[in-house]
Amino acid sequence: MGDDSRATKLANWITDKAVAGIPPLSPAAALALEYQIDKRYRNDDERIEALINCEAKKSFTSGFVTGLGGLLTLPLAVPSALGAAWVLQARLAGAIAAIYGHDPKAPHNRTLILLSLLGDSSAAVLKDVQADVGRKLAINVLARLPAVVLRQINRRVGLRLMARVGGRGAITLSRALPLFGGVISGGFDAYSCRKTGQTAKELFGAKPKASPKPRKPGTRKTSVAAT
Repeated sequence: MGDDSRATKLANWITDKAVAGIPPLSPAAALALEYQIDKRYRNDDERIEALINCEAKKSFTSGFVTGLGGLLTLPLAVPSALGAAWVLQARLAGAIAAIYGHDPKAPHNRTLILLSLLGDSSAAVLKDVQADVGRKLAINVLARLPAVVLRQINRRVGLRLMARVGGRGAITLSRALPLFGGVISGGFDAYSCRKTGQTAKELFGAKPKASPKPRKPGTRKTSVAAT
């Protein structure tokens, strides 16, 4: 199996688990509903900030992530704790999509969920596939892209995630330390989770600027002189 095939399989696995859920994790849409029906929040932005904070705390608890990893059957040679962290982050992104009124199951939204995992690097992936769009308008553009381009973007994300596996070695090794290992790895996971949430908020919450209303033929803009 070549790298491209493995990357595609990894990308699909992450979004499948995040969108559908895996016990004890509920599906992304169900997680979103918990916050949507909570009357403590005045608007979607407040709901999403609370959601990001809660999920980041889960990620900081390395025992939670490691325990979840033990329930997962990973398709590739990826550390179980790292795979679990990606699923948690992707589920967070899917829940943010749902809160903003988007279907996490839709192909272009699944692609945006994956892009959220990359944080600031998501723009580079769009550039790699010549999808010359800004992140703030990505949701509008990706919805119109053909499936073959979406699969290409997903594969690119998978390749970048695979490249992170080697760099994770120091973090994984640090878990062997009784105190500092948990702090280091937990802090890294929490930071990554928070970054994913903020990227998802930018991708799914962006709205295109309203176009100015056209003037009627034969009329012209007038100005009022100061008096």
